[in-house]
Order: sequence, then C-alpha cells, then structure tokens
Amino acid sequence: MTDVSNGVQSMLALPSANEDSDPQETREWLDALEGVVAHAGNARAQFLLQRLAAHASTRGLAAARVTSTPYVNTIPVEAQPPYPGDLETEARLGAALRWNALAMVVRANRAYGELGGHIASYASAADLFEVGFNHFFRAADAAQGGDLVYFQPHSAPGVYARAYLEGFLSESHLEHYRREIAGPGLCSYPHPWLMPDFWQFPTGSMGIGPINSIYQARFMRYLQNRGLLPASERKVWGFFGDGEMDEPESIGALSLAAREQLDNLVFVINCNLQRLDGPVRGNGRIVDELEALFAGAGWNVIKVLWGSDWDELFARDRSGALLRAFAQTVDGQFQTFSANDGAYNREHFFQQNPELAALAAHLSNDDIDRLRRGGHDLRKLHAAYARAMDHRGQPTVILAKTMKGFGMGSAGQGRMTTHQQKKLELDDLKAFRDRFQLPLSDEDVAELRFYKPAPDSPEMRYLHARRAALGGYLPRRRQTASASLTVPALDNWARFALDAGGKEMSTTMAIVRMLGSLLKDAALGPRIVPVVADEARTFGMANLFRQVGIYSPLGQRYEPEDLGSMLYYRESTGGQILEEGISEAGAISSWIAAATAYSVHDLPMLPFYIYYSMFGFQRIGDLIWAAADQRARGFLIGATSGKTTLGGEGLQHQDGTSHLAASTIPNCRAWDPAFAYEVAVILEHGMREMGEQQRDVFYYVTVGNENYAQPSMPTGPDCHGGSVEALRDGILKGMYSLTPENQAASQVSLLGSGAILPEVIAAARILAEDWGVVAQVWSVTSFTELQREAIGVERTNRLSDQHAGSYVETALAKANGPVIAATDYVRAVPELIRAYVPGRYVTLGTDGFGRSDTRQALREFFEVDRFSVVVAALRALVDDGKLPIEVVRSARERYGKSVAQPASWQA
Repeated sequence: MTDVSNGVQSMLALPSANEDSDPQETREWLDALEGVVAHAGNARAQFLLQRLAAHASTRGLAAARVTSTPYVNTIPVEAQPPYPGDLETEARLGAALRWNALAMVVRANRAYGELGGHIASYASAADLFEVGFNHFFRAADAAQGGDLVYFQPHSAPGVYARAYLEGFLSESHLEHYRREIAGPGLCSYPHPWLMPDFWQFPTGSMGIGPINSIYQARFMRYLQNRGLLPASERKVWGFFGDGEMDEPESIGALSLAAREQLDNLVFVINCNLQRLDGPVRGNGRIVDELEALFAGAGWNVIKVLWGSDWDELFARDRSGALLRAFAQTVDGQFQTFSANDGAYNREHFFQQNPELAALAAHLSNDDIDRLRRGGHDLRKLHAAYARAMDHRGQPTVILAKTMKGFGMGSAGQGRMTTHQQKKLELDDLKAFRDRFQLPLSDEDVAELRFYKPAPDSPEMRYLHARRAALGGYLPRRRQTASASLTVPALDNWARFALDAGGKEMSTTMAIVRMLGSLLKDAALGPRIVPVVADEARTFGMANLFRQVGIYSPLGQRYEPEDLGSMLYYRESTGGQILEEGISEAGAISSWIAAATAYSVHDLPMLPFYIYYSMFGFQRIGDLIWAAADQRARGFLIGATSGKTTLGGEGLQHQDGTSHLAASTIPNCRAWDPAFAYEVAVILEHGMREMGEQQRDVFYYVTVGNENYAQPSMPTGPDCHGGSVEALRDGILKGMYSLTPENQAASQVSLLGSGAILPEVIAAARILAEDWGVVAQVWSVTSFTELQREAIGVERTNRLSDQHAGSYVETALAKANGPVIAATDYVRAVPELIRAYVPGRYVTLGTDGFGRSDTRQALREFFEVDRFSVVVAALRALVDDGKLPIEVVRSARERYGKSVAQPASWQA
C-alpha cells in the first residue's frame, strides 16, 4: 500500500538514534508530558505546549507543525456521554427510512428510466441525519427557536422518507418523486421555490450550501448584535459531502467563520470517500486533508472515523499496529475494503503483519464485515454532536467517515458506480431487507411497497415524541412574515430626484443618496441591510460609514487612520453595513441571508447589495439562482453598469451582458434606468412589492457613475399619457415617451436605456437640426419587463379567443417610421422585444470585448454614440423608402462612420 505522509508515523514511535543525538533526554521530555496529562489533564498539557511553541518562536525556532492527528476518533470511548435514546427503536426507524428512500427512487426509475435519483448518498448519510432529527435539530416551536439545517442534496429521498413517516407527505407524494408537473410531486433536490412550505435552503449546486450556511450563521449574529433578534442557542447545521469540499465556494469563507467565532455553526461532512466517478482522494486521505484545512482556518475539528465495534480492538492494540496500518492505507484502498466482504478485509487488511492478524484472530469473517465506520454509529455521532453543541468560540466541523451505499451490499456499497445506482435486482432488494431486518414479505419487496409502522407502534410513538421534545418538525418553511415592512412616502426620501432641475449627478450617486435617506426612517431604516464588497467609497457610500457604521462583532479595536475625517471608517458591533471585503460570493451570501430573513427568522429585512455590475451575474450567477430558488426579496444594484461607463478599466471590468442573464431568472425583475426619478419610482415600487405585499421577487437595478444633467420628473400634460400616474405606469411597465407631443408628427422612434439614453436624446436633436427628421424618444427602463408582458399576452391570445396587443405594440402603434434601440449592453438585450415591435426595428449594442478609453471613444467604438444612432435612423428611413440613399451617405461622411472601421464584435 502507498505510504501517506501525514506526520502520523512520527507520532507512533520515537525518532531513531540516527536522528536523535540524546534519546535519553528526549524520553525524559516525553515522560514529563505524559505526567502532565496524567495528573493535570489534556487542557493543561495543551496550554503548556502552546506556551512552549510561543516561547520557541521568540528564540527563532520553528516547530514542526503536525497538520493531522492520528487516524482515530477525536473523542475517546471513555469521554463518550451515555446515549440518551433507544438504540433499538431508532435502528428500526432508520431501517424504514432507508427502505422508503430506496423504494421511491427505484420505483421511479422502473416506471421512467430517465428520472434519475440517488440511493447511495442517503444510504451513507442516514445515521448522520437521524441523530440530529432525534436529539439535536430544534424546530421553530422550540423555546429557543428553530435550528437551520442545510441538507446534503443527494440525500433528499431520505428527508422525504422521514416526512412521510411524520405524516407531512403522503404515499402519493412518494409515488411522484421527481414528477412534479402532474400530481403531488417531489422535487429532485432541496428547492424552496418548488416546495415552499418544506425546504428552507437550496443546496443542489455543490458548494453553495457551505458558503450560504456560513453567512447565514453570521447574519444571525448580526441580527442579534443589532438587537433585532434575541440571543439564543440556535444552530446552523450544514451537511455536505467530502467531494463537495473541492468547490471553491465550499471553503472560501472558512476563515470568516473562525474569525467571527461563529460557534452557532456546525458542519457535518459525510466522508464516504467517493465522488461521482471514483474516490475523492484515491492516493491520499480526504479526512486528513480536511482536518488540516479546517484546523488551519481556526475551526474546532471532531473526527468520527470508527464505530463502537472497533473500541475493543483499539483497547487490545498495545503496539499501535492499527494506527500504523491506517497511516499506510489510502482512501482508494479504504473504498475497496468497503466494497468487499469480511474475508477480503481479513486477508488484505488484518493479515498485513502478525500483530494485526493476532488482533483479529478471534473475529469471524462476519464479525469483520460488521466492523462499522463511525458515521454509521449513533453513539459515536451523538458524542460528536453533543461536543459541537457545547463548544464555544469556534465553529465546529465533524468529519464522519461512512461507506457510500452502506447496506446495499454487492449492488452498490463502495462500488465506483454506486452514485449512479438507481435500480436494484430483486435479490439485491431482498438482501437489503434482510440486512436491515425489515418486516416486509417477498411480495412487498418485489412490488417496492412503502413501509409505515402502525400509528400506535413503538416506532411511531418514539418518532413523534422526539420531535415534540425538539419543538416540532423540520424541514418546514415559513412563506410569509407575520408583519410587513412599512415603506415611507416617496417624497420623504427622493424629493431631490423628483425635482432634480437639471442638476448633474450619476444614478449611482442618486441611489446612494436615497439609501441614506431611507436609513434615517424610524420604521424602515433599521430593517435595511447595505451590503458591499469592498467598493463602498467608489460608489460614494463613505458617508454611510459615519451614519450607520460597518458591522463587526469585535467592535473597533484600533484607531482608524482617517479618524479625523467626517467619513472615517467606523466599525461597530451594532453597525449596519456588511462590508464583505473582496468576495462577491460572500457578499451575495450575506444578501441572501438578509433577503430571506422574512422566512428564516420571521423578520423581514430589505437588503441592498451594491457592486460593480460585471462582478454580478457573470461571476456569481449560480448563487443568484440560489437566491431566486430561496425566494429572496431585496435589491441587487449593479453599479458602474454597461460597457462604456467605466471608461479606463478595460475588457474584464465592463459589463454588457448582466441584463441578459437577469432576463433568464423568472422572479428577478431587471431595470436599467437613466434618470434619478426613474430610479426612485422603481425603488418605491420594489419596496412596496417585496416589503408590503410580500411578493417573492427581487430587483436588479443597474446604475452608472457618469454625471449628467438630471431632469425633474415630468408633471401635468407633458407627462407620458398626460398624468403622473400614467408616467409611473410606463416606467414600471418598461418604457415611456419623453416626447409624447411628437408622436403623430414623428418620422422615427428612438429607444434608449440607462447610460445611452442621453446619447439617444442628443441624436434626436441632431436629426431635427441637421436632417429635418422628427424623432420621438422613448426611455426604456426594462427590456425584460416588456418582453415578459408581451410573452404573456401572446400566450393568452394563443390559448383563448382574445386578441390583445402587448404594451410594446400598443405604445408604438401610432408611431411613424422605423424604431431604433440603443443600449450599453449587447444587442441581444434590446432584441428581446423584436417580435413585438411593429415595423422596422434596428438595434445597437456593445457586442464584443471591452477596451480602455474615454467614454466618448468607447461609445464611438461600439457604435452606440449619438452619431451612430443618427446614421442608424437615417439608414432605416432609406430602407423604408422615406429618404434617398444620398442622405445617409452624407451623414456617414460628416460623422466619420465607415464600414472600413473594424466592428467591435470582431475579436
């Protein structure tokens, strides 16, 4: 077997004489340490070692660091507390859960081979869950409030199986596993959107659960430190796979959990040693790697590797033969041991040397086959969970070693293909029944009948009693908060935007100013959560440092360099801003925790995550999808948006696609306002929709950093539609006319959004002054909203006798001539509404790689500047036969537009 270099061997024997110049002195030091342990305990010995290491460092000595401890359980058998439950009853319940989980997957794939599903993951994790369900997971009705549990997604069938026994799910639900369209279906993985009264957290994408759970635990502390939640012993439990820890998101926030001393957080990592295609670490040991990783990050690490059946062997092993053998065994070999019987394990493990052979001489092959790993031993797991509950000052990770496909025998236990196992032959099913002593007939097994003990059986009484003692059942999800948010009147916080009077400002500046005013509101202000990923000063948010402070559980233990300024960096235990550093994944995870607090804590919050727009959907799109699944409510503010507004930053810092990505998420409402009053109207509507009406939507609003004259919000007859109400309706539906009086006389309609709208307005002026062409200008606040409404109308027409027009069609029905749309995004964004625009439709956008240059140069390069809009309009009029070709030739020459120039989208 391959030797594993992990420092364990050096812990099992003294150094050789060739390495030790004075073995006698070495022995005296070691004996002294043993004496301290014997007479003063482990804690005192640990303290002395730490002091010795610290002193050594002052002398310039670097101690060799042991990154992993011996391959044994962290908690010795003599330190285990008595098990508080009935092991036999729990074993019978566990057997029923395992069978029902297996049966629902196998039944689904017998009937529909394409459905998929997972058996082996829950088979390995069943005991990890059941110890929690029976003894630790507190539900919402518990005295201290409910714990939050992130379930390993592939183990969802087991959670469904328990909910079936509890009476929350029916047999019909189980029969419709992974068939959700017709009948009472069950979704594949934890999806709150699909099962809104059951699942709390989406974990289906690997890595999302770990980072979300860390920031959820942190947000709970944030709410407690701000006095919005009472302090409690509530825990966040995260159940994840060892292979999942390879995801960057899984480990990216470990140091934050330790730095902020999140002892309300417990990870349980199912170390079954296998991922989808094979071993997680075939030539190494994932447990050692994870121990070093978590311990190095500052976590409390508890290993649960070997079950109680091994205790007697460890007690008899006086020479350390077992530890030496474990130190030389890699995970690939451990997997092979899992897949084979006791005879194989005797020959290939216990007969490596005479010492091991002697240890196992009294064991039959069946006895060896029953030597369980720690993750399948309720007593070992309970001891680990209890210690995690009592630990203070650190988050805890429990590394529980299991077998993938445990109990599935030759059909799947430890096999390379076990993750894909979805069907079992009749003999394998009978073997499973016999292995777990299930009271099922051969006919029951053949028909894959679900098993539910009688309501008055000891098993069912025990199950309900344990959950009653822990406050009820979980997972369960609250769909609405018991109280709504109170949103102040628009004039109270956005008057400057409504009456801008031509004052120059950027829309980023406008939204930050609105946020500052909203934070001062006595009712709503405390519920606002500003989130930023280390760019607050860039977005003009520094004034909020002084106003509401930056959250830190430690307060501020230093004198900030800029203390003398009005906008100094003020950290506070009660701070309101979540300043997450350079971690967009961390910031969005904080935002998700805040955006779902209405459900998780019955405490509606209103988070605003402000970030460079190109570091949003492109970088953390999967986490935003998880937010959508979890029915988040809040605002994502894509600042410095578009491809031409952040001039000098270059290719990777220019966003041209985020609105396209946003358009694919059903409950994300995306907006690209150009004017401050548009921003205000959109914010107010969003706050009322999410906070007052409690609708499960979130808003993506892009804003720019370019200062330009901001008009006041039109009133009276000059409004779109002739009234302020019609104007607001147009803003919220996605477009409205800035020049309604020109509609009948217009020859062309110009649509602009966001940063490019001023260019479109300028183009209309040039068309009139230089070419005598009258243009009607439209501000498009959301191509996504326009498209969704039009698709809805189109479907209604198709499936009924109705023949209505979409908002786009109705708005442009009286417009004359072609329609030209220009945005700071790729052309695919304005193309969203092509099918619904009457007449000729021409789109301009910023396709291609970005460049570093001035805004004006960039707009000319991407051909979305005012002169490009003019040329596009003239050419469209020529194509419609309204102008001679000489006009557009003259315009191209005047404005320097030539086909000889390379197109921006050409690499």
